[in-house]
Amino acid sequence: MAIPSFVDRVRLHVAAGRGGNGTASVHREKFKPLGGPDGGNGGDGGSIILRVDPNLSTLVDYHRQSQRRARNGQPGEGDNRNGARGEDIVLAVPDGTLVTDADTGEQLADLTGAGAELVVARGGRGGLGNAALASASRKAPGFALLGEPGEERTVTLELKVVADVGLVGFPSAGKSSLVAALSRARPKIADYPFTTLVPNLGVVVAGDLTYTVADVPGLIEGASEGRGLGHDFLRHVERCAALVHVVDTATYEPGRDPVGDLKIIENELARHGGLEDRPRLVALNKVDVPDGRDIADIVAADVEQFGWPVFEISTKTGEGLTELSHAMAEVVRRRRAATPAPEPARIVLRPAPAAGEEFAIKRQGDGEGGHLWRVRGDKPERWVRQTDFGNPEAVGYLADRLNRLGVEDKLLELGAAAGDAVAIGGDPRTGDGAVVFDFRPQVDIGAEILSRRGEDDRLVEDRPAVARRRELDREYHRRKADGTWRTDVGEDARDDDQQPRRDPTDD
Repeated sequence: MAIPSFVDRVRLHVAAGRGGNGTASVHREKFKPLGGPDGGNGGDGGSIILRVDPNLSTLVDYHRQSQRRARNGQPGEGDNRNGARGEDIVLAVPDGTLVTDADTGEQLADLTGAGAELVVARGGRGGLGNAALASASRKAPGFALLGEPGEERTVTLELKVVADVGLVGFPSAGKSSLVAALSRARPKIADYPFTTLVPNLGVVVAGDLTYTVADVPGLIEGASEGRGLGHDFLRHVERCAALVHVVDTATYEPGRDPVGDLKIIENELARHGGLEDRPRLVALNKVDVPDGRDIADIVAADVEQFGWPVFEISTKTGEGLTELSHAMAEVVRRRRAATPAPEPARIVLRPAPAAGEEFAIKRQGDGEGGHLWRVRGDKPERWVRQTDFGNPEAVGYLADRLNRLGVEDKLLELGAAAGDAVAIGGDPRTGDGAVVFDFRPQVDIGAEILSRRGEDDRLVEDRPAVARRRELDREYHRRKADGTWRTDVGEDARDDDQQPRRDPTDD
């Protein structure tokens, strides 16, 4: 199947690059084996950017290749070397491209004007290395943060031609011929219906004004419901400042007349919607044909009853084209004068409000052995994505961060008990992909914490050799205290300074 040269609607899947992982490294050199953490940060993943290129007029490139993926960021390295950032991908789109989220239907951007751009998928942030995680209380972290995944989504790109005047009418009414006669555009012209399969743009100069004219492929009755080709291109007249009805006064098809053609096309435009405020002009074309001039003279009075200016023209001989082009220029001039000048583009920073909860907790039923609590929020979900769950110290660091944020206190306030399941992250609708923890609240005795957060001393067992040594030490001190040590072991017993070394963990 041949690929068309003009495409004005495509679905595009974009995936930004993943951020590189941070690294855990310790600086080592001669006479300085432990010189402190020096693990570098991972690089950010590449983003995917849509940018308007005024030289483009079709979306065919994305019809051929409908998936685009940016590069991942590189991981950090030792000696405080950060990973390289993933390269951004800039996708050129025509002026007038409407970007919509294919899953939600949300309009993301209307890209008009040369250089307008949209970051449609943002790259993931790189993870911090252990050098960046070091602090006064954590001088040598043995872990680093993972890079975050980049955004991934499917968007719909829809092209709406940006033109000042749109030419509408039945097939073979002479719209392409009119564009060719008024401008330097050279569209395909033939004497059979639906010769024009794509919108044609032409630049017209009338006096001191320059404007653009778009030839919309032929409309027929029922075009707004999908008949013919016109339903695919009605969107291209939505941006036009004025519409010109090109009416064929010398048609050979039975049952057609200029007034009837006008009513049918107006009905299709009304059913499409959004074009009621556009000024109209009527061009009675092909008056160079004897029958065409006679019909134009007959129906001119009836057409004028619509309240629109009427021009008798011939694209073949050039009759009436000067008057029509200046009339279109006047309409465009008034439209531009009534439209406020666009403000220059500027960057607006809108920081998130400081007030309000940074996370939300909701009970969603019973899990295994207890209730299930789901934690939602940008920070908790991002922290979970950054955590290497194969590293106990990294898990303890995550527990510290969640506690400082207030997640543990909120769970206790809502009635969560030890052993309940706590899910963080995952798909917002189904919950798939969430990380599930068993809730183990911190145990306090008086003012002292029994263990570091993320650890539980009750689960730590001593090695057998350590247990035997501690038992011998206790027996030595007990017998020395009651004076039976030297009598049992004799005069060759070891002196006090030879007593077994005490384990500092006994204090």
